[in-house]
Amino acid sequence: MSQSRDFSTSMQDTNSVYLAAKDSQTNTVNVGFVLLENFSMMSFTAAVDVLVTSNLVQNSTLFKVTSYALNSHSITSDLGIDITTTNRLSEISFSADHHLDILVVCGGLRCSLLPDTSLTKLLKKAANHNILLGSIWSGAFALAHADVLQNKPFALHIDNHPLMQEKFPESLLCEQSFVCNSTHISCADALGALDMMLNVVEKIKGAASCRAVKEILSCSRSREGDAERLHQFGDHEQLPSLLRSAIQLMNSNIEEPICIDELAVYLQANRRQLERLFKQHLHTSPSRHYLEIRLTYARRLLVQSSDSITNIAIACGFVSSNHFSNCFRQYFKKPPSACRKI
Repeated sequence: MSQSRDFSTSMQDTNSVYLAAKDSQTNTVNVGFVLLENFSMMSFTAAVDVLVTSNLVQNSTLFKVTSYALNSHSITSDLGIDITTTNRLSEISFSADHHLDILVVCGGLRCSLLPDTSLTKLLKKAANHNILLGSIWSGAFALAHADVLQNKPFALHIDNHPLMQEKFPESLLCEQSFVCNSTHISCADALGALDMMLNVVEKIKGAASCRAVKEILSCSRSREGDAERLHQFGDHEQLPSLLRSAIQLMNSNIEEPICIDELAVYLQANRRQLERLFKQHLHTSPSRHYLEIRLTYARRLLVQSSDSITNIAIACGFVSSNHFSNCFRQYFKKPPSACRKI
């Protein structure tokens, strides 16, 4: 029987959706979004995408998302697209069996900044029930009207700063794109919504879950510099240039793998130098990382194509389908054929 092995951290994030879930009891976090008329669709979907992807990588319902409109079951976004919400605002329950854990008001560029009596009342009640309150874009105005910001810093879209400072001069408005603290979370725009929810996932579900979500959504890439270039398996901007070059060579030689000594010659380095870099930064060896890259490549071919397992094994540099199947089972805890059923 083949020995079970685990992916190194960087490659584990890439493959997390397809790995056997570890047995653990976890409570579902209920997250509600109050969508205001002309809310920012991009900001809303960025926030929800993080939560849904977090469920996907853990193969369980870590987060349950519900949406609410003020007066009906339908609301119009800033794109002019009508969205059917889960419930009306009046249907939010504070009972022990159906309570929300997080409630976020989602605003946008053209949303009304005037107070809404029913929303103000609901936010005050939510704060009294220790629900974590949040805001997206201009949604912070609803929290300010309800007097629930509690003299703590919050984020707001830059266009709304002058009015917030005029209407609520004591508010602790900040210039960050997102802010998370013990009583509320807030963000200024779509990118801020993404980062805000990643922060929520990390605090509630841990750094590993957050890294896996970032890997799938490709939001770990820098938004400056070489942001246009997609990163290959196991590659990260913060790694030393020599290590990144080695990883890029591995990704470019999948079907016909090159030995580590030959890799070192191409890079004008020596084997021990590469081994030290891989150990220091990736906590693995060059040969093992190379194997994990090829297995990850194979996993994507299995899921996305109907090619035979034998052909995929050859395309990923394995000498036989049996060798490939044994290696695949060691890491994924299932045969290659089972990966196509996910």
